[in-house]
Order: sequence, then C-alpha cells, then structure tokens
Amino acid sequence: MFKTSLTALVMGATALTSTAALAQDWRDEVPVFRIGLLGGENEADRLRDHACQKAYLEERLGVPVELFPASDYAGVMQGLLAGQLEFAGLGSAGYAGIHLQDENAVEPLYTTMQIDGSLGYYSVMYTLADSGIESLADMEGRSLAFADPNSTSGYLVPSFELAEELGGPLEGYFSETGFGGGHEQAVVAVLQGQYDAGVTWTSGVGNYEEGFSRGNLRSMVDRDMLDMNEIQIIWQSNLITNGPRVVRSDLPQELKDLVMGAMMQLQTLDRDCFDAINDGESMGYWPINHEFYEPIINMRRELAGAR
Repeated sequence: MFKTSLTALVMGATALTSTAALAQDWRDEVPVFRIGLLGGENEADRLRDHACQKAYLEERLGVPVELFPASDYAGVMQGLLAGQLEFAGLGSAGYAGIHLQDENAVEPLYTTMQIDGSLGYYSVMYTLADSGIESLADMEGRSLAFADPNSTSGYLVPSFELAEELGGPLEGYFSETGFGGGHEQAVVAVLQGQYDAGVTWTSGVGNYEEGFSRGNLRSMVDRDMLDMNEIQIIWQSNLITNGPRVVRSDLPQELKDLVMGAMMQLQTLDRDCFDAINDGESMGYWPINHEFYEPIINMRRELAGAR
C-alpha cells in the first residue's frame, strides 16, 4: 500500500511538474506582451487611459505588458504584420487592411457592444453650428477633413458611401479633401476653421449633449475639448461593424485563451477601466470572428481596385 501511494505521489508530482513546465512554455516564447494603441488622440491621454489595462493584464498573464501608441493607424497595422506587437484594438478597415496583406497575420477575438445592444456604430459628418451648412447639399464646393486613410468611419465608409450618394468622385464635389491625422485632430481642424466639415465615429445612441454614449465626440466632450453645441451633424452613414481586438495568429493558443478570458471579464472586474479604454459607455464585449468583417473587407478591396 505504501509503495502504491508512493508511486501515485511521484506520478502526481511529475504531472504537476509537467503542467508547470507547459504553463511556462508560452512565457518563454512571449516574455513581453506588447499592445498597440491606435493614433488619433493625444499620446499622453492614450497611455493614461490604457494604464489600467496594462496593470490588469500583467497580473493575469504573469509577464510584463508594454503599451505602444502609434502616431497613425498604419503604425499599429505594420507592428502587427511585422510581429512587433501581440495585441491591438483596430477599426474594421484596419483589420481589413491587414487581412488583405496577410490573411494569416491576426485573429479577431471580440468587439464592443453598444448600450442599445448593437454591434455597430456610425460615421457622421459634422460642421460648425454657425457655419450655415445644414446638409450634404450645402457642402458642394466646400472642404472636408477625413481622419486617417486606414480609419473605417474616418475614411473608408464615408468615402465609399458619399461617392455612391453623390453619384461620382468626391474630388468633383468637394473643393478639397484631406486628412486631419486622426479623429481628434480632424475635429480640432474644423473647430479652427481649417476645414468646413469633418467625419468621425459615434455610437449614435445616448445623450447628444454628452457626445452620445461612445465615440470620438464623447471622448472629446469628456476631456473638455468639445462642446456639442459648437457643431452640428449633417450626414450619417449606414451602420458600421464595431472594430475588433485582435491577437497575432502565431501566438500560443494558451496565451490567446488567457487574453480572451481576462478581457471578457474586464467589464465586471474593473468597470472604470473598461469605460476608459472604450471611449465612453458600452454594454460589454462580444466574441466575433473573421466573417463579421467580410463586408468591410470587400468594401476596402473594391475601393482599392477603383483606385
């Protein structure tokens, strides 16, 4: 009996040792977990808002977590493609752009659900409230600021839908189009009179005075950078799929599962952090897969072909 018990003890210890060794395997391969932060707002604000996510994941993954704020969307996309980042939040167009370059580069894990239960948001065109521009028709011969060439709501969707709605190329309708360098910067450019209008993203639900429940307008209102009475919305897109949080496809599955499990609990375990990294109020995260973004991928492919 003693021999049997000793044998069982040794086997159990061996199993525990093997389990512990397996648990360390991915950490040897990925000693640091690097998160890319999209451009489009002040770098210090991005780092401050995501500091809680850094601490949260460090505790749950057991490895250092580093934040990498990029100056534009392309910086994060290239970081993922080059294997220099493990994780990032992307817009749908950003994910589409990566997929069109390398179908096996990243995997979408989850997206954000709005307070009304929808998994989408809107691109809106805004002008100064006292500009006298009341509709898209009034924008003929006026200037328009896009946010970033890799932004879904700040370029891809509005350029695609506006061209269809206007029945021709945007260059023949607007006097000038340009990029503000990000959503926040484009709004500032319109407020300063550098452009007649701009496009940005918003949930489209919630209190208008607060900049709606979520989005760039909400983020700027929360930072006292914008009073919604300063602007008016004159155009709105069709519903756009909320962008994904993605991981590199070549990461160990155990790490992917740990990240997914940890982040799906964030809204319950640290609601303030959840709100901080999601630009306002949301209902929670929702698992998604590649098929969710196929319409945007097709749109980006078609737009690239048209060029």
